[in-house]
Amino acid sequence: MEAIVIGLFTPVAINVQGVEPVVAVTVGIGLAVLCVLVAGMLKRSFAYIAGSLIQVLAIAAGFLVPTMFVLGAIFAALWITAIFVARRVEGVTSR
Repeated sequence: MEAIVIGLFTPVAINVQGVEPVVAVTVGIGLAVLCVLVAGMLKRSFAYIAGSLIQVLAIAAGFLVPTMFVLGAIFAALWITAIFVARRVEGVTSR
């Protein structure tokens, strides 16, 4: 879901906010591709750090499109919640 939202950042940045297309495509499509790649690597511990960095970058995209401050914060909250729930489930199933 987050990859789709961040990918749709690109046309909004270009058409609504007047961001240069090169910058908008680099940020929007680049972050969307990173979301998909990191989601596929979540069995490795470094992917959680990379995913957290993507959350920070998604929030920082709000400097180009202010709505991304809110959307980035929502996805960051979902990311943090997923990590805590996964740890709790792993703890229960390992007993």
